[in-house]
Amino acid sequence: MNDARHPLPRHPALPAPPWPRQRPQVSFIVCTRDRAAVLEACIDSIRAACLAHPAFAAELVVVDNGSRDGTAEYLSRIAASSDIPLTAISEPRPGLAAARNAGLARARGHVLVFNDDDCRLDRNYLADLQRHYASGEKWLIRGGRVELGDARDLPFTIKRCDERQRLTPAVHPGGFVLGCNMTMHRDVAARIGPFDERFGAGGPLRSAEDTDYLVRASMAVEYVPDMTIFHHHGRRGRKAIDRLHRDYHFGNGALCLKHFRRAPWLLRHFYWAARAATRELIGGPRFDQDLRLSHWPIVLMNLAGAAKFMALVLAGRPDRQPRRAEDAAEASAEAGTP
Repeated sequence: MNDARHPLPRHPALPAPPWPRQRPQVSFIVCTRDRAAVLEACIDSIRAACLAHPAFAAELVVVDNGSRDGTAEYLSRIAASSDIPLTAISEPRPGLAAARNAGLARARGHVLVFNDDDCRLDRNYLADLQRHYASGEKWLIRGGRVELGDARDLPFTIKRCDERQRLTPAVHPGGFVLGCNMTMHRDVAARIGPFDERFGAGGPLRSAEDTDYLVRASMAVEYVPDMTIFHHHGRRGRKAIDRLHRDYHFGNGALCLKHFRRAPWLLRHFYWAARAATRELIGGPRFDQDLRLSHWPIVLMNLAGAAKFMALVLAGRPDRQPRRAEDAAEASAEAGTP
């Protein structure tokens, strides 16, 4: 492999379970916690997309991250009768990044697709996915369009750009490709490594496990205006949007400190946010005029997130938490199941 052509950073390969001879071409990885009501619609949309494009063999890996609402029973009930291979995993370690890592370790497909449990796939998703990966350019992370699933929800955590784009230092990676619609070849995942479990919902840094992954991909990130999903996030009040706005920038602040050598250009975005916040005091535009989101939470939460990251480093908190021996053995056994 020529590193000049493939700029993704080297990382020790992911564990290699004893794969069956024939892998599926694509693995959908969905992480969930206490949201059985929306999970069913998500799974149904993935199955429908797979049935609409059966030539592209697919599997579904669902990671239950400690649910107490009957999710495990629901997955057990549908797994045996599913018209696509469905593997249900229990990952008790809290946090979206830990759940993503559990799914990553079990997925057998050549192409990995991360979707959230409150999203529904467009029926043509697999046809779009296959077309992009048939181009032969696999050494990148590729994300697709994220539409609002319910018109009653506020227009947040969506991506509607109509043009194909590549990530550059001029653009903040947060939101460039959304973790609810993020794809990559498994060789890319092996090269970048596991998700940093300090980040992400349920982790100490609250968010940005997907953004951290994009930064670690060393700018090899592409957005395409198809591969569409519909995000039914359910946030219709100001309080929920404000909280998510703060959490996103808490994680982004930690990224600035973590990657100050790898990606010093992230500090430029902090400077721009601080400058915009100052201008906002004298009548300058807000961060989002429609949602009336200010630049000030960006600045303050960036600083708080950087401080939290430093505290975790000083406390010796690793980027991955060790799994119990019995959990690791169970994971290896299930991963080798055809």
